Amino acid sequence: MLDTALSLRGDITDKRLVRNFSYLGGKWTAAADGATFVVTDPANGAQVGEVAALTAAQARDAVDAAQAAFPAWSALLPQDRSALLRRWFELMGETREDLARIMVLEQGKPLSEAWGEIDYAASFIEFYAEEAKRPNIEGVTSHLHDAEVEVWREPVGVAALITPWNFPAAMLTRKAAAALAAGCTVVAHPSAETPFSALALAELAERAGFPPGVFNVVTGDAPTIVKPWTEDTRVRALSFTGSTRVGQLLYRQSAATVKRLVLELGGHAPVIVFADADLDHAVAETMKAKFATSGQDCLGANRIFVERGIYDAFCARFAEATQALTVGPGMDDPDIGPLMNEAAVAKQEEHVADALAKGARLVCGGARHPLGPLFYQPTVLADVPEEALILAEETFGPVAAILPFDTEDEVVTRANATEYGLVAYLHSLDPRRIYRVSRALQFGMVAVNRTKVTGAPIPFGGMKQSGIGREGARLGMEAFTEVKYVCRNWA
Repeated sequence: MLDTALSLRGDITDKRLVRNFSYLGGKWTAAADGATFVVTDPANGAQVGEVAALTAAQARDAVDAAQAAFPAWSALLPQDRSALLRRWFELMGETREDLARIMVLEQGKPLSEAWGEIDYAASFIEFYAEEAKRPNIEGVTSHLHDAEVEVWREPVGVAALITPWNFPAAMLTRKAAAALAAGCTVVAHPSAETPFSALALAELAERAGFPPGVFNVVTGDAPTIVKPWTEDTRVRALSFTGSTRVGQLLYRQSAATVKRLVLELGGHAPVIVFADADLDHAVAETMKAKFATSGQDCLGANRIFVERGIYDAFCARFAEATQALTVGPGMDDPDIGPLMNEAAVAKQEEHVADALAKGARLVCGGARHPLGPLFYQPTVLADVPEEALILAEETFGPVAAILPFDTEDEVVTRANATEYGLVAYLHSLDPRRIYRVSRALQFGMVAVNRTKVTGAPIPFGGMKQSGIGREGARLGMEAFTEVKYVCRNWA
């Protein structure tokens, strides 16, 4: 019997949302060898619960189930798939509070951010419930006498989805809703650090009435589960959100079976603040870009470039705002929660020590927080030199690096001097400059005078080593469909 510490908590109302077993072919499934792994609360190290660690053979069983379900699911009328997705969306709304609390306990993010993520996750299901009705046949003017020409979009088959720990609900629904709307069946592997959110979504999918095998969640060790999927020719598409290093590995492993790939990988976002910007607004928005999700966000600001004329004023106001941030367990709804694991905290320490050794100036913070081993003080480094590690590597934590610039051409060159190209933030009130710099930045997304840009209707994704493909919008369904051209003569 697996440990059920999470389900015993009084702040989880719907106990059936707490699942310890994987969900395969419509059945809750333990590991064939009885193996489990422990999930802990990053705020205090307490055990949240044990979860089944399935075998490689069971990972293949999940593909068997998805493949068996595919013919009927892909043949279902689009409006029927839409209705099931719509019900899944409604159930997320009905269980919002419990889903958020489950997330806080296993991931550590502040409660208000968890509420926001549940709403964000649900929005993808709602969006693709509508898009499920619209993969229409496209008529094409024929280039041949006596021939009719059509272009069809058909589902590729089984889609494998690998999701990260920092957004354990939204990254799964963003992928799964698009794949299911397209007519694909799904095998999903959540991070071993945050499996309960994915299993709760599987429980809701079962309640919504999804047929067995359409939506499968397989928990356990990532290489054990995912490698069989990369080798399986029946898995026609693979979507992954995570580090560039792991994305490169999956790219190589999927080459032999020529899968459709969507890779949402690392970021190294620049913030560029010109002297003509609204300074108070720029500080407030840059705080959001840096410290959301305690800095554990691929969209997080890693390099904050400020024009020299306002540099000192920006640093002073940014540091003042940083020192006012609250730190605490996620259930207390602070500004900054714990980091995910010891490796994340060690990286903050390494980046701060390296920057200071190379001449950066510590403005505030710079050490672990006394609340516990996985808490780190919100930190501001100024005058960070170009050779510092923090300007080359994704920090993924609450450490801000600020540095001055003098000219537009200079800062664009410096901002683009990275193999990452996910998002860039730009602050200016000059419309001509906004246009020039937005065009010049080599990033898949550019936020101008704001931070929040993501949402179900927009194509999320990056350039260069920040990934391949797009998620969200109609483009989010493309990796899960094949284009079939039909040239027809009736005689």
